Amino acid sequence: MGNKNCKRNISVPGKLPIKPKKRKNKCKTEKCEVETCKSTCNCNSKSTAPKTAHLTNDCVLVNSLVGSKTVQKVAEVTLPLTVFEGLGVLEDIVSITVEPNVDAITQNARVIRDKVVNIGLIPATITITIADVALPVTLTTSIPFQEHTDFPGACPEDTLQEAPLEVEGIFTQPGVPVLTGPLGVDLVTGILFKIVLRTTITVTRPVIQDSMGRVCDVNQNRCENSTTAPSFTLPSPDNGGLLG
Repeated sequence: MGNKNCKRNISVPGKLPIKPKKRKNKCKTEKCEVETCKSTCNCNSKSTAPKTAHLTNDCVLVNSLVGSKTVQKVAEVTLPLTVFEGLGVLEDIVSITVEPNVDAITQNARVIRDKVVNIGLIPATITITIADVALPVTLTTSIPFQEHTDFPGACPEDTLQEAPLEVEGIFTQPGVPVLTGPLGVDLVTGILFKIVLRTTITVTRPVIQDSMGRVCDVNQNRCENSTTAPSFTLPSPDNGGLLG
């Protein structure tokens, strides 16, 4: 038989009543596969705060700014009149429009001593309205550009960043002579297409900084003069060149 005095106050004459000890309920974890399942206790876990990283020494690797400047790049090509079907003479040109595709620009840049060299292609759609021709003639091509920017203090192995290119101006000039033919000796009439682009070049250099704020280059020899000029082979453009 169980104790009949369970969960009751026990009174003894001349003494204070003895109260039973309260037991603390322990939270039990329940495995639930649905969000509506409620736990036995209200035990909400707290996310662990990010821990502070421990440095192995008092030095850190940082980027030192070599310089930043806004520069222009010029894309230019001269195409013969024969490229545009139905266009025989300059007098038949009614209008010319050029629509560059800035989002599809391909370019390669390298840092050499005190200079930044950039080579690239900008796709463009050229539309020419011709007199007595019902529909305008459209040609999709890629206009090459190359620039070398003087950048005092820049050295090989520096890190180069360029902002997205923006179009500053578009120029066309009919009547410009251009060499064509298998040997490139036939002089014919052509049209010059030019696009002026703008960007910001930023050059940084990784350096080591100690606890006293003193810095030293990661590569102490990066700016030493070399008797051999640097040589680069850049990857070919995806569209295969000028005419896409």
